[in-house]
Amino acid sequence: MAMDAGTIEQMIRESIPDASVSIEDLRGDGDHYAAYVVSASFKGKSRLQQHQMVYQALRGKMGNELHALALQTSIPEGI
Repeated sequence: MAMDAGTIEQMIRESIPDASVSIEDLRGDGDHYAAYVVSASFKGKSRLQQHQMVYQALRGKMGNELHALALQTSIPEGI
């Protein structure tokens, strides 16, 4: 069963509370999403580490309920 955008956003926000999260359903099928996550907690971390933080927030759903996620992470401007 596919995940909805609200669930993905909620899981990320629960794990990374200061995150600004935007989710886009890329195909309208509830199975292919893009996530844009901005968080000060990413500061000093490599892009790989930032993505790992988001994947950890999804608690093993990636590749199962969540088929595809195009992920973009960044820190807020001015930090």
